[in-house]
Amino acid sequence: MEIAALVSGGVDSSVVVHLLKEMGHDPVIYYIRIGMEDGDGGYTDCPSEEDIEIVSFIARKYGCRFEIVSLHEEYWESVVRYTVDSVRRGLTPNPDMMCNKLIKFGVFERKWGYQFDRIATGHYASVTEREGMTWLSTAKDRLKDQTYFLGQVNCLQVSRMMFPVGGMLKPEVRAVAVREKLPSALRRDSQGICFLGKVNYNKFIERYLGRKEGLIVELETGNILGKHQGFWFHTIGQRRGLGLSGGPWFVIRKDVPRNIVYVSRGYDTQHQYGEIINLQGFSFITGDVWGDFEDEKEITFKIRHTPDFTPGWISKTGDMYRIRSSEPVQGIAAGQFGVVYDREAAICLGSGVIC
Repeated sequence: MEIAALVSGGVDSSVVVHLLKEMGHDPVIYYIRIGMEDGDGGYTDCPSEEDIEIVSFIARKYGCRFEIVSLHEEYWESVVRYTVDSVRRGLTPNPDMMCNKLIKFGVFERKWGYQFDRIATGHYASVTEREGMTWLSTAKDRLKDQTYFLGQVNCLQVSRMMFPVGGMLKPEVRAVAVREKLPSALRRDSQGICFLGKVNYNKFIERYLGRKEGLIVELETGNILGKHQGFWFHTIGQRRGLGLSGGPWFVIRKDVPRNIVYVSRGYDTQHQYGEIINLQGFSFITGDVWGDFEDEKEITFKIRHTPDFTPGWISKTGDMYRIRSSEPVQGIAAGQFGVVYDREAAICLGSGVIC
């Protein structure tokens, strides 16, 4: 097959190239430049030049054609704008999911990927063929599974995906990188805001929304506990970074018009935890597996990227899907995505926006 390998300089995507060569493929390596406006009408790269050096080394080592492509403008228009607009409204966005859907498997596909049979990435995920249909499936390494970040893709996109490390455990991937003397072998995993970026989230938000001092208030008593630099720096369920003593304190609610962040101590489970998650705009990846139904369907789900799949049930009223969790879940945040899996947590069915 003709394969495009999207390589970021991290250990996982680097090992992807090695695995593809072992399979007998000769992938074309692509490095995607993405960035944000620099204030002078141009764009600033998210990734560092070190990444490009590493990817160049990988390309030379395996004799692969290597191309650097730029999607600065598209990244701003689709991912950055979505993120900033969501945060400004007090919602919790997920730029990683939008980056995968709109950039990595969206614009890249339309501009370059269409020339290939598959697009290979370093995601911990897999693809399953059942009854002539293609399904996004979870990875062998449940701790590293990244299907949550792919929960907004569609069937056509999945049919073009290839995840060579999806059948491996993370230590196995590291071991291959060490054995093959890849320069990314001991690199730490990226904690950036997107699939390639290394931008600190708070610095990213401050760049576009600035700072505005507001009050931190205890939800139960109304007592003023301190001040913050803008509600947009804080997310529902947040525990660290509040600068308060006597905790632990958790962000429970945000008053957007008044720029107030409400917090509560750990003992107050009434506000921190919930068992009902409402999803709007739910979209199935491969197809609607239930149709119109009046009962509850047994599922597993995630409301953020965690190692755990929470059991629960899903029901439907009109266009709204409602998850009833088997246990209280912490930090249910409007604007974040709820990603739904089958009850075995093997197939990723789709996702919707928490409202």
